[in-house]
Amino acid sequence: MDKNKKPKIIYRDWIFPGILGIFLLSIGLSSFIYNKILTYSIITKILFSILGVFLISISIKKYFDYIVNGVKKTKVNENISREELNNIIYKERILSKGPKVVVIGGGTGLSVLLRGLKEFTSNITAIVTVADDGGGSGVLREDLGMLPPGDIRSCLLALANTEPTMEKLLQYRFEEGRLEGQNFGNLFIAAMNEIYGSFEMAIKET
Repeated sequence: MDKNKKPKIIYRDWIFPGILGIFLLSIGLSSFIYNKILTYSIITKILFSILGVFLISISIKKYFDYIVNGVKKTKVNENISREELNNIIYKERILSKGPKVVVIGGGTGLSVLLRGLKEFTSNITAIVTVADDGGGSGVLREDLGMLPPGDIRSCLLALANTEPTMEKLLQYRFEEGRLEGQNFGNLFIAAMNEIYGSFEMAIKET
């Protein structure tokens, strides 16, 4: 698809053949049903019907290509399998029309719930209580005077469509040294908090 094409032109590329195809197919089928009113020859009737079906199939193909190209442009990995592409299209087109859900809570249970909900809708808002004062989150809260990021990190990962490696990275917990027990994802959010000077902005940009 040409990058210089405007959205309206792209839209006409698939909608016009579809409308014309439906029109011709309607005439072709109607002429078979209403013989006495539409007195076309049998060859004309067949040609109208075949041409209508052909144009409709072109319209459907162009529309599908338009969706596929649009989805691919939003993804970094171009070597995507058809199954993965179908899943992406499903999530982009179907889940975006799902019900709007607001979830309030905290702890491990909230992130587990969010992982389940995102299979049915992508219109999810999570209100996370940040009262965690233990583990790595507690240390960051005490040392940097910031809100504990642990539960929010888990919810971000639950709702995000991340690669497995990226999820493992953000969930990684150091086992030795001065960072023992600290989570890399928490440190990342803490760094973003220092950069933007705002915990809210840090979460938004993460």
